[in-house]
Amino acid sequence: MSEYIEFKLIDKKTKTSVYSVENIKSEMSLGTIQWYGAWRQYCFFPIPHTIFNIGCMEYIIKFIQKLMEEKKKKY
Repeated sequence: MSEYIEFKLIDKKTKTSVYSVENIKSEMSLGTIQWYGAWRQYCFFPIPHTIFNIGCMEYIIKFIQKLMEEKKKKY
């Protein structure tokens, strides 16, 4: 678990889900993680002018990798 960001499920679809990436302290949305059909994978869609350090980016990457592993197990 990160001390700065968290992921909140905001939309559960039949085959994929959408998650809000939020700052824990301010509860401000930093972007979303959702399925990008053109690339057939989950991607991070940051809100413009947000800034991420390497630790936050690694945490987002690990979350996306977990989503992709779960999706592969289902299908």
